[in-house]
Amino acid sequence: MRDNFHDRIRLPSLREKVTSAAAAAHWVRDGMTVGMSGFTRAGDAKVVPLALAERARHEQLKITLMTGASLGNDIDKTLTEAGVLARRIPFQADPALRSAINRGEVMFVDQHLSETVELLRTRQMAPIDVAIIEAIAITETGAIVPTTSVGNSASFAILADKVIVEINLTQSPELEGLHDIFIPKRRPQREPIPIMSVRDRVGTTAIEIPPEKIVAIVITEKADSSSNILPPDAETAQIAGHLVDFFKNEVKQGRLTESLLPLQAGIGTIANAVLAGFIDSPFEHLTMYSEVLQDSTFDLFDAGKLDFASGSSITLSPQKSRDVFANIGRYKDRLVLRPQEVSNHPEVIRRLGIIALNTALEADIYGNVNSTHVLGTHMMNGIGGSGDFARNAYMAIFATKSLAKGGDISSIVPMVSHVDHNEHDVDILVTEVGLADLRGLAPRERARAIIGNCVAEPYREMLRDYVERASRRGGQTPHLLEEAFSWHVRYRDTSSMLLPLEEARLRA
Repeated sequence: MRDNFHDRIRLPSLREKVTSAAAAAHWVRDGMTVGMSGFTRAGDAKVVPLALAERARHEQLKITLMTGASLGNDIDKTLTEAGVLARRIPFQADPALRSAINRGEVMFVDQHLSETVELLRTRQMAPIDVAIIEAIAITETGAIVPTTSVGNSASFAILADKVIVEINLTQSPELEGLHDIFIPKRRPQREPIPIMSVRDRVGTTAIEIPPEKIVAIVITEKADSSSNILPPDAETAQIAGHLVDFFKNEVKQGRLTESLLPLQAGIGTIANAVLAGFIDSPFEHLTMYSEVLQDSTFDLFDAGKLDFASGSSITLSPQKSRDVFANIGRYKDRLVLRPQEVSNHPEVIRRLGIIALNTALEADIYGNVNSTHVLGTHMMNGIGGSGDFARNAYMAIFATKSLAKGGDISSIVPMVSHVDHNEHDVDILVTEVGLADLRGLAPRERARAIIGNCVAEPYREMLRDYVERASRRGGQTPHLLEEAFSWHVRYRDTSSMLLPLEEARLRA
């Protein structure tokens, strides 16, 4: 081990709790609810979950697993294949787990990320039996210092009967002091969250719990998984260009300044690439109040465009991870990591006036957005925090490429097959084709804006025909019910949303 772990466990009485991952895993029993640290592949527990999977190969062991968001190091895959997971909450992004969910073998509860601990705190869900939390260190008072994410770790540790801590020696001690652990009071005596600026620190730098709750400490040296986002491409660059032009006009109209308002971006290739596009924009002194701080956050720092970033985790590509964590002191006074119920809290989002940028799987002609389900039935990852931000933002933006599967799928359809964000929460829709500003528009006006600005041919003409025929029937939101999902049905049956004649023309 690269350093003396005693320096990481500053309360001497807890050093006798150091044990193996296998021994620690025996605190988890069949039927328990387990809360694990981890938010978008960052700061997740890494070795005790593997020991749970090994146990499950020899004995009955099924649990409800709650996390902050997705896990790295193939933890969800390993637990799924070992049959450990009976129920998973509130977000996931693993292909093996996704398949098990869609087969009905694992019950997946898809939740707004700000709400999980609220439901736990008020006992509207089964309580946490054991929390497994990755840490940099344990302080002199027994407080847990998180690593590269906070997520739900603080509330899991506070609410759990027992806590297992994984001290990760690969995580830099310099991360200590980066975190701001604020826990809202219980309703109805709750006071406002006193965050008035993205820079505000209103809590503690560690998770304060009674040290006697810590039943086991495991020393690990497994690194976080790297981000799996793809680099920007021509289409994401076009999306970024449309947004930059839009914001330039907002500044010109006096609705924004050149520092805009605090930015939020969902995890993923498109959102990361769009933010990276701000490097060559005229905007200065930007700030972020987001969930996941990705490569683009630090690219903006290095370009001198970003002044401060608040998030709940740091998830980076391999090279960016090496660059940032080897020089974390360069960024530390401009960063803060918070619990996700604070980073995603409607009160704070509404107060700060967040500009929210999230990704759509598909959108329809009236601005409803599907973020989670393929063909209305098969879960991808989950809603994550996109709903927390879209419902409460100053401006809710959804981005998607207009086409998928080589043009066989249009991302803009007559009616989305599953609704995560309804038309009332969507202000801007943008694809590489163009941008539709939906603010203040009635449904028929929204349809014209979306079809005219965001849809690629030949789907644009197909949608115009649909709307024209639907409008003749009348209604505030015209639809042809017998055709509303015909595009999805056609793709299911023929592997293309195109009408046979249009498909023939495209192939020619």
